[in-house]
Amino acid sequence: MTTMAPPVAPARTGGGGSGALHLIRAEYRKIRTTNSWWIFALGLVLTTAAALAVNMLQAHFYLTAAPPTGDDGGGPGGQAAAQAQYNLMHDVAAQAANVFTSGLFFGGLFAMLLAILLVTNEYYHQTATTTFLTTPHRSAVIVAKFVVAMIAAALFWLITTVLDVIAGIIYFKAEGFGNHLGDWTVQHAILANLMVFALWGVFGIGLGVLIRSQLGATITSTVLYVAGSFLAGIIFTLIRYLWIKHDWVLTAQVILPAEAGRVAVAATKAYPQAAPWWVGVLVLLGYGVVTGLVGTMIMRKRDIS
Repeated sequence: MTTMAPPVAPARTGGGGSGALHLIRAEYRKIRTTNSWWIFALGLVLTTAAALAVNMLQAHFYLTAAPPTGDDGGGPGGQAAAQAQYNLMHDVAAQAANVFTSGLFFGGLFAMLLAILLVTNEYYHQTATTTFLTTPHRSAVIVAKFVVAMIAAALFWLITTVLDVIAGIIYFKAEGFGNHLGDWTVQHAILANLMVFALWGVFGIGLGVLIRSQLGATITSTVLYVAGSFLAGIIFTLIRYLWIKHDWVLTAQVILPAEAGRVAVAATKAYPQAAPWWVGVLVLLGYGVVTGLVGTMIMRKRDIS
């Protein structure tokens, strides 16, 4: 695992606004001096480009699909369901929101991993003691780490959004559709995407506090992130059809951070039982608050030697 260069401990400050800004700048320098930030940035650009290609191909398939005919549905009820599904897929604003939020999956992962490095690097290079001894209030250092992690995540969001908007505008113009950037549906998806990025940064700090080992925290968080994204649907679906045969089981997937993030940025429901977007937002905010409080309390009381 590529690590940051040994961080320079912040100078002793007397508190107040200027002291907080000094701590934030010190934490920012720890990211800037890393020899892995450019790997994250390059990976972010490449994975966003790949996600854009997939989402554009999907949008092309959905938006150009032929409407259902009278023989497609297997009866009046089936025809109505087929038409409803067609209307959902043929919603240009929904497809635009999906295109303009391309790169969320890997972008959130990179934001979380960078935040983990911001914490575990202190223990890897054995500078945690110096960092906290040179700062009167340990909580101020912790808050600075959270702030910088969210700022870095917001920069990741900005990179993906710029790429998405440029490519998306070109794509929808070539396809002959409006890009719907003026619609609240699309704007909400883009803004919710920013919040999801920032909260993954918060999660990264919390995980870095809980698991001091840089390698251990990186592997554990990556496995949980990927498993939470790809296996949750399979597990909850099996529970729904083999054990608890109620639709609320599928809706309950939103309790997982990865699924909550997907629900929060979705312009329309990905599946009929999906929770509303605002539920995903509340779940993510709850995780962010809990992670922040727990991380702060642990770092304040833990022996850092």
